[in-house]
Amino acid sequence: MQRRKSKVKVKTKRYGFTLVEVLVVVVIISLLGGLGGGIYMGTYKRMLVEKAARDFVLTAQYARIMAIEKQRQYKILLYAANNGFLLATTQLDEESGQTEQIIVKDSFCRPVEFGGEVKFEDIQITPTGVETTTETDEDGQAIVFSPNGTAQSVVIQIGDGKTHYAVTISAATGKAKVYFGTTENVEVVTIDLDAE
Repeated sequence: MQRRKSKVKVKTKRYGFTLVEVLVVVVIISLLGGLGGGIYMGTYKRMLVEKAARDFVLTAQYARIMAIEKQRQYKILLYAANNGFLLATTQLDEESGQTEQIIVKDSFCRPVEFGGEVKFEDIQITPTGVETTTETDEDGQAIVFSPNGTAQSVVIQIGDGKTHYAVTISAATGKAKVYFGTTENVEVVTIDLDAE
């Protein structure tokens, strides 16, 4: 008798993914990446506006301190066309005896140029004293900080069309504050130092 050799088929498990499964995973990852990228870009743009407003407030605080300490005027020059600002003061040139305007560049203060689509959206500078016009410098406006700690009353809106920050500078004290929102939401209060 002949024995028949039977072939026994052993089922083996196949490991792997089908093409459809791989494509579904790729689509899900790309959707999540696109969503995350959109959230990141919105956050980045908001951060640029906030940084510009904070830089402006720090420059205003520095201008006030330096005006008091050095006993001379300091000016923040606003260049709306270039989307930036810088701090300047006057200094006596000992050779010629003339005063010249210098840009302040040190470890605490540098000229600032806004990034992205950030710009000055609204600039309201109230002249001090008997002046009838806002002081301008070449193609920009100037905010003057005096040696006695006062400044011009200022309300400025910095934004990118979607996110807005308003910055105020008090005339009586020269102090600057930043607020989230537009200039319409900021109440400008006049302080009477002589009132009892």
